[in-house]
Amino acid sequence: MAFDWTTFALEIINFLVLVWILKRFLYQPVLDTIAKRREDIEQTVHTAEEKEQQANALKAQFESRLAEWEKEKNTARTHFSSELATERQRQLDALNKEIELERERSAAQEAHRTETLKRELTSQCNQQARQFASRLLTQLAGPELEARLIDFFIEEVKTLPEEQIHPIQAGLAGKGVGTVSTAFTLTEDQRQRISKTLDDHFEIRSQLTFTQDPSLVAGLRISLGAWQMDMSLAGELSVYAEASGFGH
Repeated sequence: MAFDWTTFALEIINFLVLVWILKRFLYQPVLDTIAKRREDIEQTVHTAEEKEQQANALKAQFESRLAEWEKEKNTARTHFSSELATERQRQLDALNKEIELERERSAAQEAHRTETLKRELTSQCNQQARQFASRLLTQLAGPELEARLIDFFIEEVKTLPEEQIHPIQAGLAGKGVGTVSTAFTLTEDQRQRISKTLDDHFEIRSQLTFTQDPSLVAGLRISLGAWQMDMSLAGELSVYAEASGFGH
């Protein structure tokens, strides 16, 4: 079969026309589409990168804010712990002070109660002792005891020091008017001994009135001008009662 250049040329022309047609109507739109897709993809990637950057910035900001918040939380916790410890110590100090005050009040009340009880017991003991002494002395009282008390009175007057006798003499100024009270009736000899003792030591002429007073229990009570002397059991019991606190 002979080679036909005309046919070959036509085939080449047909091929070139086909290539032109494909390039113009098929390849170029595909390229445009691919380029458009590439551009869209690049835009999407760019947008994604921007969003990623924003997300990273937000993440960093959040982490920074979280770190600040953690720091603030630690600071607040430390401050709260410090205030709590201070308040706990203040409450503890106040409680200790209140306990100490209550202890002092209790101690004062107990001391007062103890002192009151002590005074009451002392008063009861003194009263019982006084009652016992009063009963004992009342049982012992009689003319014999009174005679001994009169002897004791005479001895006491005889032994008075001069510094006590002179003021009594000055107060009496020679006058011996007075009263002698006794629990029992005195004998004439006892009356004369009392009068003579007063006359001799106070340099007076006594004018004594003798009376009987059973409340004296035993002994005598003399009132001579401003001078008085009590040598009776009742007087001694009264002095004991005052010394023991019964007079208050």
